[in-house]
Amino acid sequence: MNMKHVMLMMVLVAATAFTPKPTGYEVGDSVADFKLKNVDGKMVALADFPNAKGFVVIFDCNTCPYSKAYNARIQELDKKFANQGFPVIAINANDPSISKGDSFDEMVKYAKIKGYNFPYLMDETQSVAKAFGATNTPHVFVLNKKGSELKVAYIGAIDDSPKDAGQVTKRYVEDALNALLNGQPVTTTKTKAIGCGIKWKNA
Repeated sequence: MNMKHVMLMMVLVAATAFTPKPTGYEVGDSVADFKLKNVDGKMVALADFPNAKGFVVIFDCNTCPYSKAYNARIQELDKKFANQGFPVIAINANDPSISKGDSFDEMVKYAKIKGYNFPYLMDETQSVAKAFGATNTPHVFVLNKKGSELKVAYIGAIDDSPKDAGQVTKRYVEDALNALLNGQPVTTTKTKAIGCGIKWKNA
């Protein structure tokens, strides 16, 4: 091997060593549990739902127009699938110092006005959103229980019509849940989450 080849290999190794690893979960990954404060003041973890077959984890907020457009559809998902073993777990990771309407107190008010029957949790440190790789509101992660583990079965948008529920032609989350309930593979496992960017804390 000549010096030119040696130098090329060194460059390739260095480039590989410094390539940033992708952040967040991918489809098929196992999800670590977390514990966050709910709007009722209690701490909530996924382990608190021992009979769940999985979860519809949705990174959401009070203020984003896309979140507001999806609000009724999110409640319908919980109403339809919670009793079948897949409850909605909504998480707000927005920094309230940047988005004042997403403070914990405002979350409590919003959940009460909307009549939420599912947990609405505050990710104050944003560590859960970062672990999941959430980027938008809303951003959905469908989790499926396999033995003692929760595996990611779907990541992305709720459906294909962010602004108008009347124009929906593809119901990604609903299709994924129906497939899991029927013991079938999820055909569409990842889509682009359309919505407002999560308001990250300033470093």
